[in-house]
Amino acid sequence: MAVRRGVPKAGLSREKVLDAALDQIDAHGLPALSMRKLGAQLGVEAMSLYRHVPNKEALLDGLVDRVMETAFANLGEPAGDDWTSWLRTFAHSLRSALLAHPGVLPLVATRPVNSPDALRMSERWLAAMRAAGLPLGRALDVVNVIAMFTIGHTLAEVGQTPGHEGTEPDLDQRSGDLDPAEFPNLLEVIATRAGLDFDSRFAQAVDILITGYAGLTEVALDPGQQGAEGR
Repeated sequence: MAVRRGVPKAGLSREKVLDAALDQIDAHGLPALSMRKLGAQLGVEAMSLYRHVPNKEALLDGLVDRVMETAFANLGEPAGDDWTSWLRTFAHSLRSALLAHPGVLPLVATRPVNSPDALRMSERWLAAMRAAGLPLGRALDVVNVIAMFTIGHTLAEVGQTPGHEGTEPDLDQRSGDLDPAEFPNLLEVIATRAGLDFDSRFAQAVDILITGYAGLTEVALDPGQQGAEGR
């Protein structure tokens, strides 16, 4: 009798299934992900996976949750009124997790994060930011804006995801076709790399966004606080 390799069925967990799926996407891209291949990677029949993820859609949602868990495992909540430093850490932690798993970026960009654990985490963040003086709507706005910018910037930074190689335009590859008289600035960008440092661009843009929201918050009060002052 042949002996199956991999993780025994008794050792499976939702986390192990999701981590194996992330490994598969990192190596082969999202289009290559299948329950059959995932089961083979774990050394079990595909049907065994449905005890932990009921269907393919749940698997995809779970992958987004898993990346977010990784990104924010050590984040905690804003301390006191220093929500701006916390939000910078939020942005850089999310970017690092996405860069580690570029194949999952299309899912993160299009699927909502609404698992019970994610909702509890968001509730703690909002409570801490309101305690720091942000109106509720603005607290949610700034978190969403920073998250969406981070996801979009990282997607552009990666340029291509596993399974889609060769489909993305590359300015460097066009340099020989550009007329210096018509495109002097673009050719200088290609030659000097000016404006192409993703790290500094990301950090600067995050700082600008957070500073802007902080400035708005300094001149605005939570409607609930205004009501309390009027009583």
